[in-house]
Amino acid sequence: MLNVAIVGASGYTGLELVKILVNHPKFNLTYIANSSGDTTIDALHPCLNKVISMDVEKADAKTISEVSDLCFLALPHKTSMSFAKELIALGVKVVDLSADYRLELDTYEKHYCAHEDKENLPSSVYGLPEYYENDIKNANLVANPGCYPTATLLGLLPFVEFIKENDNIFVDAKSGVSGAGKKLSDLTSFVTVNDNIFAYNPMKHRHMPEIQEKINLIKNKEFNINFVPHLIPVTRGMLVSVYCTLNEDIDAKAILNEYYKDSEFIRIRETPVSIKNTAGTNFCDIFVEQNGSALFINTSIDNLLRGASSQAVVNANIMSGFEASSGINKISYVP
Repeated sequence: MLNVAIVGASGYTGLELVKILVNHPKFNLTYIANSSGDTTIDALHPCLNKVISMDVEKADAKTISEVSDLCFLALPHKTSMSFAKELIALGVKVVDLSADYRLELDTYEKHYCAHEDKENLPSSVYGLPEYYENDIKNANLVANPGCYPTATLLGLLPFVEFIKENDNIFVDAKSGVSGAGKKLSDLTSFVTVNDNIFAYNPMKHRHMPEIQEKINLIKNKEFNINFVPHLIPVTRGMLVSVYCTLNEDIDAKAILNEYYKDSEFIRIRETPVSIKNTAGTNFCDIFVEQNGSALFINTSIDNLLRGASSQAVVNANIMSGFEASSGINKISYVP
């Protein structure tokens, strides 16, 4: 058993981490924290009553290092990097769910803020296991990908060599409201979201440069990613539709099946994907269709799990030498 901690237990991703770790066969949850402490996890999240009752501490890196070998940081960007820096110096491995270590320095500072941990940033590993598993095995710091980039990259990367470089690629992405977090806003209020669907931050969302950068780093290709996210009136789930133009004749379905034939958490679908079939799991479902040179790629993930918490646990499993699927649910929330 390996002792693990969670910092940032108040939000949805913190809750999902607790739900996974409470029954994990290899991880022992020894420490839970938020910004204030003075409560218990089942008081903070009543759904955990009679499941787990642990004190929620005020986050302290030194205490974490005394009781845990690995820490999940479910904190906002900028806040996360200060904790990660301390923990790594104290010998604690970190899986960071914020954006703080996902991007190259120039890209991060252009779209977020000044980076306060330039020492550890170059050694962080992007936590997309299908592409970085060997690096994750030896990492002390893993940057868990964003939900939109996870769903987009897993669908798009198998095809980038068949798309003309510098072409326009259009990504239409739709997320459940939980992706916006628990903080109240007019954008996510019931009155705004119910019986409604709308785009937000079109062509300007912070996940657009993450998608562009990772395509370049993984495949050494550059494209104009035109990313338009939407909120839909569901709690959880993510549906991504990618539209691009091929520069040669291919069998997209055969390529996709061959590309992910050994990937435990990728499922290739024969019909367009559904958010219901991936809800509650770490699966990414992918469907492709062609019309001449036009290619349609359709993916689905659970934004809170494959897009955050279960992917974080998979990364922690790999970092710790365990089976990637240890403790990970494979049964979707259907009906």
